[in-house]
Amino acid sequence: MADMSQPLRIAINGYGRIGRCFLRALIESPHHQSIQVVAINEPADLESMAYLTHFDSTHGVFPAAVESHDNGLRIAGRDIQVFHARTPAQVPWKALKLDLLLECSGAYGSRRDLQGFLDAGCPRLLVSNPGHGAADVDCTIVYGVNESVLQPDQTIVSAASCTTNAVVPVLHVLDQHLGVQSAYLTTLHSVMNDQPMIDGYHHSDLRRTRSAMQSIVPVTTGLAQGVERLLPQLAGRIQAKAIRVPILNVSAIDLSVNLNTATSVEALNALLEDAARAHPGLLACTRQPHASIDFNHNPHSAVVDLGQTRVNHGSFINLLLWFDNEWGFANRMLDITRTWAALLARAA
Repeated sequence: MADMSQPLRIAINGYGRIGRCFLRALIESPHHQSIQVVAINEPADLESMAYLTHFDSTHGVFPAAVESHDNGLRIAGRDIQVFHARTPAQVPWKALKLDLLLECSGAYGSRRDLQGFLDAGCPRLLVSNPGHGAADVDCTIVYGVNESVLQPDQTIVSAASCTTNAVVPVLHVLDQHLGVQSAYLTTLHSVMNDQPMIDGYHHSDLRRTRSAMQSIVPVTTGLAQGVERLLPQLAGRIQAKAIRVPILNVSAIDLSVNLNTATSVEALNALLEDAARAHPGLLACTRQPHASIDFNHNPHSAVVDLGQTRVNHGSFINLLLWFDNEWGFANRMLDITRTWAALLARAA
């Protein structure tokens, strides 16, 4: 194990939307001195990596200097070695003396595939997707709900998904205080890179062959299973659907819940405001008349729009949750990284 009195040495595998957002979240945070990105593996060419780090259509110009040199990047004055491998075994992970690899490509979901990184010399992985199932990871963390289950000897940990991070804290509060009998979640999600700009052959889900910017597109989702993994007491009582909407960023969840205990709009909003105060930086509430763009680059897991709270016949409620599906999730990955680093330091 590395000397934990030194900066945590991490690498990023997959430098797409989440990989770049994680690096930016780290640079914008006060933790960039204690966590050092020493390597990135990304098949794209170095010039494109530097350019897309520097300029971002969603989050704006990078807040620090970005340069490319020889075989790497220099970001905020720190050198980052860059590899362009397509398999875990092609990168000399062991020689990098890593403490943690962030797997942000989204291409690896089975334990067998993730094990390939450990076999190639990575000591532990934080994965930016839920994995194919609970058995494919040692644990799944939604920060603010169950980070206490994280242990220093775990090697494959999932940060769940952006939607799971948004809805699980709210469902957790509702179940603790009012009891959740059943819930239906509809995610209104911004476009993703598995959708084409114009109609084209590329996906087995025929709806996803249609232009992302011209239609509202229903897609499949594993959100219900993701929620039940984190809140097993609700198993069999959660249903979900997902609809892609033609905007670049920021998503919402329309959450309908049958409660065991009757409530009112005023009491429910007060409960949610109390929960937000108890989890600063993770959960927030607003009474302003917002549109989605207002939450771009918002680091919270979810922001409850209290003006949209509805209660029908006492125990049937509806909530609207806003979240930046890129920035909020990247910040939760950073929170898990910091938590794991602290555990490793105590175990060293």
